[in-house]
Amino acid sequence: MFIGEYSHTIDNKGRLAVPVKFRMRLAEGAVITRGLDDCLFLYPRDEWQKMADKLANLPISQANTRGFVRMMLAGAMDVKLDSQGRVLIPDYLRRFADLKKESIVAGLFNRLEIWDSAAWNKYRTDVEARSQEIAEKMGELGI
Repeated sequence: MFIGEYSHTIDNKGRLAVPVKFRMRLAEGAVITRGLDDCLFLYPRDEWQKMADKLANLPISQANTRGFVRMMLAGAMDVKLDSQGRVLIPDYLRRFADLKKESIVAGLFNRLEIWDSAAWNKYRTDVEARSQEIAEKMGELGI
């Protein structure tokens, strides 16, 4: 399970060091793709397969579904950890998430999210300001 929030830098070649506690889970390979809210999603290979299966079974007759599936699947790239525990983030994905040097790696149970540090701080501040409202909505869902 991925949990926690970690600050890391992206080097000049576009490599990001994965937090040590997550490396073993990604040792067999991973998939990085466009995420939501202007971040990237990094899935272990087995979790990516589950997500891809769900996406493949969505109805292609709906335009929103086709768009979402295209965004997730066409933007996906296989990645492997190098000997120093880094992944190379392709240029097109760095541009999508507007990643600069300072980044945040956030663990979200079955995936990691990679954020530009400034974007993450703004997002987190906005969500924290609405935490009471969000909690009430979660209560309606039984959480």
